[in-house]
This record gives sequence, C-alpha cells and structure tokens, in this order.
Amino acid sequence: MGLVLDSTVFIAAERQGLSARQTPGDILSRFPGQPFAISTVTLMELSHGVARANTAQRAITRRQYLSDLIAASPIIPVTVSIALRAGQIDGESTARGVRLAIFDLLIGVTALELGYRVATANLRHFQMIPGLGIVPF
Repeated sequence: MGLVLDSTVFIAAERQGLSARQTPGDILSRFPGQPFAISTVTLMELSHGVARANTAQRAITRRQYLSDLIAASPIIPVTVSIALRAGQIDGESTARGVRLAIFDLLIGVTALELGYRVATANLRHFQMIPGLGIVPF
C-alpha cells in the first residue's frame, strides 16, 4: 500500500530544513518499499504558501521547494473519477450534517482511488473521510 503525502508533511519538512528531494525519502524510510504520490491539490496548497510568504527570500525558497518537489514526485491530477467520488462523499456527509474540507476531501479521495493511505498531520479532517487509511505524521 502506498502513501499520498498531504501538504502538512511538506510544511513540517520545510520547517525542519529538509529539501523537497529529501522529504519523500525521509518519510518513506519509515515505510520501505511503499510508493508515494502527491495530489495536484497539495501543489495548490503549497503554491498558496508561496504567495503568502512574509518575506521575498521565504517566497523564493518556497518557490524553489515547490519546483523541486514537482520534479522529484509523482503527481496525481484530480480526475473525473476522483471528482465524482468526492462529490458523492461530500453529499452524503453534508446530508448527515458533517462538513468536509473540500481540499482535504480531494486529497483523501485521491488516496482512496489509488488504494493508498494519506500521510498527514491533519488527522481531524482526514478521519472524516469514510474508508480512508491515515498515517499520522
């Protein structure tokens, strides 16, 4: 079983001084032989962080981190199948009075579609997605 890496994994790694090329290796050293992937939604979240950097140097560093991450990682787009499954889960959850964070839902459904788990520090949001395996980070 593989892992879809959530943006919280990369944010924590950046704060620890790991490069984008070191981060997947660091994580996957704990899960040898397991493939990993990143959702395009995670790239959007990280791009948001570039735009919100509080200094020009931090923006440059984050932009480089994002570029390196894209070059070094398998990126999974939001497909029709992922969109439909996410819509179904969101509709069912809303009918029960549970609101899911749409970005996390799309990342979680990407993992479900691949038969992977999500590695994240955001347990609260991902635990609300039925059937999703989570690896706390």
